[in-house]
Amino acid sequence: MNHNLKEALMLYALLFSLTACSQNQTNTDSQKADSTKKTGSLLGAISKPLILGMYTADPSAHVFNEKIYIYPSHDIESSIKEDDLGSHFAMKDYHIFSMDSIGGKVTDHGVALDIKDIPWAGKQLWAPDAAYKNGKYYLYFPVKDKNDVFRMGVAVSDKPEGPFKAEIQPISGSYSIDPAVFTDDNGTSYMYYGGIWGGQLQRWQSGKYEENGSKTDLGKDNDPAIAPKIAKLSSNMLTFAEKPRDIQILDKDGKAIKGGNHDQRFFEASWVHKYKGKYYFSYSTGDTHLICYAIGDNPYGPFTYQGVVLKPVTGWTNHHSIVEVKGKWYLFYHDTELSNGKTHLRNIKVTELKYDRNGNILTIDAYANKK
Repeated sequence: MNHNLKEALMLYALLFSLTACSQNQTNTDSQKADSTKKTGSLLGAISKPLILGMYTADPSAHVFNEKIYIYPSHDIESSIKEDDLGSHFAMKDYHIFSMDSIGGKVTDHGVALDIKDIPWAGKQLWAPDAAYKNGKYYLYFPVKDKNDVFRMGVAVSDKPEGPFKAEIQPISGSYSIDPAVFTDDNGTSYMYYGGIWGGQLQRWQSGKYEENGSKTDLGKDNDPAIAPKIAKLSSNMLTFAEKPRDIQILDKDGKAIKGGNHDQRFFEASWVHKYKGKYYFSYSTGDTHLICYAIGDNPYGPFTYQGVVLKPVTGWTNHHSIVEVKGKWYLFYHDTELSNGKTHLRNIKVTELKYDRNGNILTIDAYANKK
């Protein structure tokens, strides 16, 4: 081989190597998208992930200033062994996303709040929610304090996308996880919250935190199930205006749903929306992986169980929000399509939600396209 040809071949090989490396670096998201298409086709998924560049979960959606804002958890690979307390869900920050319309481009507004900027926080920055009042936006979040007890925090911003500045202490009297803030037509805001097992709600049944309390539920199948909580928020949106109360979820005979009824009892992921004058309280059943709903006549309940909003999705958890956008209703939810089933690496999705003429929610199967 002559000298000039050898040099040309070496130069070509170097250029090919650099080009391949560059393409490999820049095509990560497109590779995920291709994988998602294959997985979605296999599962018959009715919706595609909204975010491809990172793992997201627990989407709380709101319409602010005629734009859709999504406040999700930011899942990460923590390498922590999975357990019933969710130790492997070791999230550290929040990104906020927005869309001008359903199906439109999704904008990532970057890190809105980092755990290192919450003075009292220890670990596990779980599912948040947001609200607006008096020209300010409020981000509510559960995180373990430095004693490994979940508390509710609040952070404030002038913009719906943040960045948010956290208050220096948790909300007094708060505990457990999954805050959902509902503002009624009269401007009064309420926080719904709670989660059993890793959410620690079962450890507060005496009125104070029991360090050695049950790690899961109470194991009392014939007693009323552990109740989620509600507390009216003060006018400044930073504190509770009252002592938290239990929320009653009743069966259609008017009796409290029992702890052994895992297809209907509350586990986590409270959400409240209002439709035709009725209050819809929806939630996850946890180990049976359903999103269910109950209806009441006022924000405090009691709420009477009605049925299933969303059937189980891939991955262990099921967590949602329901929001009206331009006269239509939508369910935001997550599954594990991007990670091919890793329960702590999830992706958010959205699909239309419909009611029948009596106001009943039509059950959604996230994989209804499967053949």
